[in-house]
Amino acid sequence: MTHKNKNLFNLDELSGYQVAEYYHDVRGWDVKDADNRAIGKVDHLLVNKNKERVVYLDVEVDDNLIEEGHKTYQNQVSEGVHEFLNKEGENHLIIPIGMATIDTKHKLVYTNQINWLTFTEAKRYRKGDVIDFPYELNLVRHYIGDNTIHNSNTVDAFYDREEFNNTYLETDL
Repeated sequence: MTHKNKNLFNLDELSGYQVAEYYHDVRGWDVKDADNRAIGKVDHLLVNKNKERVVYLDVEVDDNLIEEGHKTYQNQVSEGVHEFLNKEGENHLIIPIGMATIDTKHKLVYTNQINWLTFTEAKRYRKGDVIDFPYELNLVRHYIGDNTIHNSNTVDAFYDREEFNNTYLETDL
């Protein structure tokens, strides 16, 4: 991923930006999938400056998910070269904010629309890497299982999708 056309920033690196008082700061909260399996912890909130809002949760993934991801790709698909989707040290994923539900009582984030297998097969990145638009586009395609989302979408219009609805759906489980 390159620094060219960076459009996502950690909330912490933007002066004058903070979590709005009517939202919960979920950094440090555990993340669970649709089947209540541990995915990881929210490390950062990622902001699109043009939209002036959080659009992703940056999640440091659980070691078990990383190990399962390696098992997924160890099975040889065909004879010949086979490589892992993710490399050593790539232990972060982003989750569109509209695909997350928060449980304030237990300080948990749930991704009811995304299951464990989908996360294990997702392309991760190394903390500190610049996240480019092609990565975002491919990951959202992967999460929702819809390859009809195409590159002709502008970056800012991309965040108008329901997956980026910034309501922080809340539940008290």
